[in-house]
Amino acid sequence: MRKVGCFGLLIGLALIAALYWVGRDWSGEGPAAKPLAIVVPEGASLSRAASELEKQGAIRSARRFRGYARFFGSGAPIKAGEYAIPARASASDILTLLEEGKVRQRLVPVPEGYPSILVHEALMRAEGLTGNVPVPREGSILPDSYAYQLNDTRAAVVGRMQKAMTDYLAAAWKKRTKLSVVKSPMEAIVLASIVEKETGKPSERRTVAAVYANRLKLGMPLQADPTVIYPITKGKPLGRRIKRSELQDKNGYNTYASPGLPVGPIANPGRASIDAVLNPAQTSALYFVADGTGGHVFADTLEQHNANVAKWYAIRRARGEM
Repeated sequence: MRKVGCFGLLIGLALIAALYWVGRDWSGEGPAAKPLAIVVPEGASLSRAASELEKQGAIRSARRFRGYARFFGSGAPIKAGEYAIPARASASDILTLLEEGKVRQRLVPVPEGYPSILVHEALMRAEGLTGNVPVPREGSILPDSYAYQLNDTRAAVVGRMQKAMTDYLAAAWKKRTKLSVVKSPMEAIVLASIVEKETGKPSERRTVAAVYANRLKLGMPLQADPTVIYPITKGKPLGRRIKRSELQDKNGYNTYASPGLPVGPIANPGRASIDAVLNPAQTSALYFVADGTGGHVFADTLEQHNANVAKWYAIRRARGEM
């Protein structure tokens, strides 16, 4: 009886050890020393996915992974896509990723005020996207970060970017106030693109929009430097001072040479600039100039403006910029 009891104890201990080992093999740290990217093709079986996981070093054994999945898994089919496997991810966590379809999300960031030529460059640089696209129409892209998956097409991503702008503009247009001077959604985008380029300070956007609204009402030229630069660089930084000849060039964009809005947007404006144009501040200001702190100082009269410009020049001279 004593021998039978000892034998039973040994079997029990062996069973406990086996269960402990299985638990660690299934739920413990995996073998991957660094994050991995694993692609599960459309229609791939669990067996094929397990083989790829073992090949890439995400799991120790494809055979054991399949067995664990049958015993511990939910029974849900795995989903195709690209997966980001964290370092030391357990076999259990990996199966959950595959069953729930938590595919890797890649991003194309589009900052506020990005011109379409730079959006195009970002799309062409984005790894994992396929196909070519022309430079999107200026002002048609809503700045944001856009997620995509491996082998998505660039055309599809551009379509989502443009739909986002169309949807946002349609909703914002319905909320415009009587202070707004733009006569159409396209005019809103044109003016918002100028506001976007003139100030990066959120608290100023509505006041900058109001200055331009006031000038449009009076028939004054907008005199916005970014509109002079746009035909030269398509929205990229100029990298030098504007030439006198460029200030005098009549090309449809130059708001020094011609009154009114330019013929088209000069960038892709963000939500805040669109909102500012459709609901500008209530002010009589007609001028603004940099204040040396990253913002601007506003003036109602040319005399006030000239005094502010003199202060700005003094700041620049003190900095050695003039």
